[in-house]
Formats: sequence, structure tokens, C-alpha cells
Amino acid sequence: MINVAVIGASGRMGKAVVAAVQAAEDLELVAELDASDDLAEAARAKAEVAVDFTVPEASEANVHALIELGLHAVVGTSGWTAEALDRVSEHLKERPELGVLVAPNFALGAVLAMRLSAAAAKYFESVEIVELHHPDKVDAPSGTAVHTAAGIAAARAEAGVGPSPDATTKDPDGARGALVDGVRVHAVRLRGLVAHEEILMGNPGEQFTIRHDSFDRVSFMPGVLLAVRSVERHPGLTVGLDRYMDL
Repeated sequence: MINVAVIGASGRMGKAVVAAVQAAEDLELVAELDASDDLAEAARAKAEVAVDFTVPEASEANVHALIELGLHAVVGTSGWTAEALDRVSEHLKERPELGVLVAPNFALGAVLAMRLSAAAAKYFESVEIVELHHPDKVDAPSGTAVHTAAGIAAARAEAGVGPSPDATTKDPDGARGALVDGVRVHAVRLRGLVAHEEILMGNPGEQFTIRHDSFDRVSFMPGVLLAVRSVERHPGLTVGLDRYMDL
């Protein structure tokens, strides 16, 4: 039995995580915490793993606090920067037995889409990403899209593939989207959506599209539970749920 604390328990994702942990026979929910709560309550409740679904402004501080408390952390909050990840990695050197997972997406299909796009992108001249989310999401582009772009860029660089062709010279309003590691990313915010991503790849005469859709937050729960069950076996900082999967 693994004792679990959920931080951000009253939020949309937090409520889903609470329900998933409560339904799992091998997990025990021992603490439900929110912004006004002391994270030390998780340690006092004998939690072993804490799941953080909060906001970008709070998540890094939460993780550092959890490390100090001696808890493993599974983080689904987006908006993490490379500098913040480096700080967490450095902090973990003081507690080498602890594991921290920061995952841009816990949907298993989304993880597979990221891996497949990195494998395929080196074979195509053009690659762009469209990410679509509900309008209550505070960050853009999404962490999933940034992680996808980074994987694509690394694979193309390793294969010696140049940037996607683009003759645009005038774009005063940013219609061409953000440039993330050399990959164009377009963010849509629309009521009725949950979390969706399209990776578009093109060659002369053909197009290859990888798309993943999460229609309900329940789609993230198998990945969250996989992470909770696995984080203890992966000391140090891990970025991306794919590192815990047999891919």
C-alpha cells in the first residue's frame, strides 16, 4: 500500500486524482491539501508520494518543500522552465533516494503521440504543432506542446534535418504562432475543449498527422497512477512519463 497526498485537491485535476487514488486498491489517500494548507501535513499523515496539480507560480516551491519533507513527488502542473527543473535536480542531490517526476501530460495516448512524433519528424520536410485546450488554461503554449516540440527538434537535429521551410517575412500579429526550439506551435483556447494536440508533418505530395484527444480528465488518471506506483524506483528528476513506460 502506498500512502498518497494530493496537492491542489480541490481543483479540476486534483478532484480527479483524489477519486482515482481512492478507487485504487493498492493506494491510500492520506491527505488532501490546497493553497492555504501546510505541506508538512502530508508528512504528518505519513504520505510517501505527493501528487501536485496546482499552478505554475506555486508548483516549484511545493516540490522543494516536498523534497525537504522526504516525499517523492509526481507533478502534473505545467509551465515549468528549464531553470526551474535545474534547481529541482540540484536540490535532489541532497536527497538522492527521492524521485520527482514532472510530466507535461499523463494521458498514455499523448505520451505515445510525443514519442511517435519524435521518431517520425526526421523523415518530413515540414513539422508544425497545434495544441487545443479549454479557455481556463493559464499557460500557452501547453507543456505538452513544448515537450513535443523539444523532442521533435532534438530528433531532427540528430538526423541533420534543417528547419521547416517558411517564406514568411511579415507577421506583425504573430499569426505564424510561437517558435519553440525551431518548431512552430499554435495554441487554441476554446470552450468545450479539454486537451488536444495535432502534430502535422509534410513532404511534397503527402501529409502525416498524429492527433491525440482527451475528452475527459479521467483520461489522465491511468498515467498518474502509473507514476505514483513507479516514482520510488526512479530516484532523481525525471521529465516525461515516457521514461516510466516500456517504450
